[in-house]
Amino acid sequence: MQARSALFDLYGDYLRPRGGRAAVAAIVRLLGPLDIAAPAVRTAISRMVRQGWLRPARLSIGPGYGLTPRAAKRLDDAAARIYRTGTRPWDGHFDLVVLDPPANRAARARLHDSLAFLGYGVLDATTWVAPRMAEEVDVLLADSGVRFERFRAAHAAGSAGAAALVRRAWDLAELGAAYAGFVERLTPVVEGVLSQAGDEQAYAARFQLVHAWRTFLFRDPQLPPVLLPEGWPGASAAAFFDRHATRLRPAADRFVDRCLTRPPDRAVPARAH
Repeated sequence: MQARSALFDLYGDYLRPRGGRAAVAAIVRLLGPLDIAAPAVRTAISRMVRQGWLRPARLSIGPGYGLTPRAAKRLDDAAARIYRTGTRPWDGHFDLVVLDPPANRAARARLHDSLAFLGYGVLDATTWVAPRMAEEVDVLLADSGVRFERFRAAHAAGSAGAAALVRRAWDLAELGAAYAGFVERLTPVVEGVLSQAGDEQAYAARFQLVHAWRTFLFRDPQLPPVLLPEGWPGASAAAFFDRHATRLRPAADRFVDRCLTRPPDRAVPARAH
């Protein structure tokens, strides 16, 4: 697990509900159970400050870092998709975006990743589609400096044609296999944490669970059930995630609260010889 992505998970899942700020010493303690060393944590924090995700904060127990408004919004949006319950209604229409791709390869890659995060799939080099309109897409495309047009479209062949369109825009077989693999990999991690386990063990297991689940933010457009294959593995994976994330949360929260309120470690003076 990389320190930078773990920091996003830590702030999004635990620190955002607690004000979005934490002392550096507490952050180091909280990432310790994930085998992330203090130097890697501090390097990742510095990088996130340069990128505009974190900003310095003076706290009562020592220097720390808090979320910027941009980071807080991104994490709030992500949390709404991570802890998704039930199904969102769909009116049978797609948001269709036709654009002139950036000439620069790196800019194209950034735009691709951003549109995918917002739930858009690619039909060809210039055409993207999503089952719902994302409010941020106009700002994203304007900031990218690309010319674009948007359309609200319904497939003429109804749900059958719409499902075929979805299979063009997303590799559902690959995504379904990824969901099945998620459950297979995480089952021994979370089911090994029994009721008598310590808070730190529960926190570490839950952190790994959420970290693995968060990767689907960039892969799953959360399509309406009518557009998905029968027996969709994502549904059972979501139930698995919800069950264990809820079960492990109280113990994980206790560990986090202890780390956040613990006074800074004092250096032990060298003994005279």
